[in-house]
Amino acid sequence: MSKSDLINILLVEDEDFDVQRVKNTINYYDTRIKIIDTVSNGLAAIDLIKSNIDKYDVVIMDYQISGGLKGETLINKMKEVDPQIQIIVITKMTINITNYDFANNLLRAGAFWYCTKYPGNIEEYIYQPTDFILSIFNAYEKKKLEKLKLKSDKRLNQSIENILDSKKIIGESKPMHQLKESIDRYAKSDANILINGASGTGKELVAWNIHFKSKRKYENFVPINCGSIPHELIESELFGFEKGSFTGASGHKAGLFEVANNGTIFLDEVAELPHNAQVKLLRVIQEGEIEKIGRTDKISVNVRIIAATNKNLAQEVNNNRFREDLYYRLNVVPIDVVPLKQRGEDIMLLFDHFLDIYSTDLGFSKPSVDSKAKEILLNYKWPGNVRELRNVVQRLVLNSHDEITAKDISNPMILGNHIIAKEETNFESLYGGQVLPLKEMEKIFRIKYFKYVRSISSSDSSAAEKLGLAPSNFYRMCKELGIK
Repeated sequence: MSKSDLINILLVEDEDFDVQRVKNTINYYDTRIKIIDTVSNGLAAIDLIKSNIDKYDVVIMDYQISGGLKGETLINKMKEVDPQIQIIVITKMTINITNYDFANNLLRAGAFWYCTKYPGNIEEYIYQPTDFILSIFNAYEKKKLEKLKLKSDKRLNQSIENILDSKKIIGESKPMHQLKESIDRYAKSDANILINGASGTGKELVAWNIHFKSKRKYENFVPINCGSIPHELIESELFGFEKGSFTGASGHKAGLFEVANNGTIFLDEVAELPHNAQVKLLRVIQEGEIEKIGRTDKISVNVRIIAATNKNLAQEVNNNRFREDLYYRLNVVPIDVVPLKQRGEDIMLLFDHFLDIYSTDLGFSKPSVDSKAKEILLNYKWPGNVRELRNVVQRLVLNSHDEITAKDISNPMILGNHIIAKEETNFESLYGGQVLPLKEMEKIFRIKYFKYVRSISSSDSSAAEKLGLAPSNFYRMCKELGIK
């Protein structure tokens, strides 16, 4: 504590004799400790604290104060009004300083310290005056630390809010509402999560949101793409190694699980993990320990694992490419991220979001989008999902001017229409590689083709018009094909 710091005291005492004894004890330190106000009841003390937040550093209060509001109840009320204020209780209820129940009740209520007033043979000062003065200094230091922590927490929370804002999940469709609800719900637990979804759907974005909404938000979030690291290096990346453990190990390396200790590790494309790494990962989950290359003893870690894959992990288990026991350990809470083509109007919300970003970044005025261009965007299948949409927007901002038209969108350099053609003419996807009777094949084709036309149409009447059918015939044929 700086010598220039002055500790401001609020004294709550209803006996003049005891008020004087407290003042006599403090007078020896009048350049460091000052009684700003004195009140004789709890209600008056609460009113003063309410109207002068942060004016008082320490409250010295009689336990059995007059006025009805006293003891633990008064302490609770004071801490509710000003959580950083420190409270020292003086009492003549007990002379036995080892009365643990009494002390614990005070501490649970929020008191910093307590002492007896006097054993009977001291009249001018508070009993144990040295301890009493030290408790005032210590209480003041505790208040300063709590204020610093509060400021630090505010800065951290603001940083987290900024991160969440930059990584917000955009979408108002039903699947996105369900996804956001799942994120909020699962963020409250420490259960391992497996995120399933096609490439480009935003699985890492989901993982970021779960971490920064969880109780681990102040700790590290460590993402790793398991498919981007050579198999022979994946173990050293995940679990680290000691100096001299193999040729080229010139120093100690902390693995990503060590870096993520007490936080979250995100294992993207977890299906790409080699068998040896799967075995070690299973041990981390089961035992909370990592086996470091070149180290005989284990290292304890506390890490939440969020894994993601664009493959059918259950099928990988059936094909003996992924351990079944690891699959069940990772798949405690499954989250499915739907492809962009199933999100309807979210396509335009995302398009507008990226349009804002890239127009600002490039210093261009934001172009408008005509209705025909919007129709093309909404009907396109987006095989690359949100990642493809983002790239398309970036290309359009660079190549368009005041307005984005259907002609701009249809440019092969902008939208990969050839991908649609490949998708729609892939016969194996229609009948699963089997040779079927012509009538069955016709029915399969009609079902898929009707569904496709409906997906790119604004209504069933529009779909019927595109097929050259009367609406009544279109409805009848849909019913015959079992299409709702």
